[in-house]
Amino acid sequence: MACFDPADRIIVALDGMAPEQALRFAAQVDGLRWVKVGLELFVQAGPEVVALLREQGLRVFLDLKFHDIPATMAGACRRAAALGAELITVHACSGSEALQAAQAAAVEGAQTAGLDAPTLLAVTVLTSWQEQRLQRELAITQGIAERVPALAQLSATAGIGGCVCSPLEASALRAQHPEPFALVTPGIRPKGTAIGDQARVMGPAEALAAGASQLVIGRPISKADDPSAAFAACCAELIG
Repeated sequence: MACFDPADRIIVALDGMAPEQALRFAAQVDGLRWVKVGLELFVQAGPEVVALLREQGLRVFLDLKFHDIPATMAGACRRAAALGAELITVHACSGSEALQAAQAAAVEGAQTAGLDAPTLLAVTVLTSWQEQRLQRELAITQGIAERVPALAQLSATAGIGGCVCSPLEASALRAQHPEPFALVTPGIRPKGTAIGDQARVMGPAEALAAGASQLVIGRPISKADDPSAAFAACCAELIG
């Protein structure tokens, strides 16, 4: 544990920010290592935002949740890897053929660009879903407790390096998939912050203890009056 650095475990989401705002915010948070670029920012700013963040010395989690036919997923992951994104999301329910194609293409894209291969993260069940609504709206009779590990296993078998999951599923998934399989958990709410639109949440230290490898934290840091202090407080929770 001597080499444990909490800043490496926290990915700050840049959701809801304009490109200039995101770059300014990321530069101002003391000790920040990782940022998440999601759909809204990527659609507005384009691939250049990844390059600009990397120029600031930051590591990028590109959270675009690719879900398409195998050839399209492969092409998207090849280009995302060449951009220098180190974590890239794909939907597990795209199936094994698409997952395998995405993984192979990501490795190829990184090699072509002279970069280390990224880790692909399979999205199992989005943290905004509740079980009853999943059954009612999508006619999925499998409970979340069964569906998440089934999709995680499908992804691991296809060669995917990790999963995005609710922190409430981290313990069971970690028992099923030892490190270095990555478990990246959104739905993290530090002490004294609101739950917001996430249905399945947990505190930072609890999530890490449950087996998460990295935590995605957005509004509790990005909307704080003092984001650097909020980030430092999250880091302190991990070692406290």
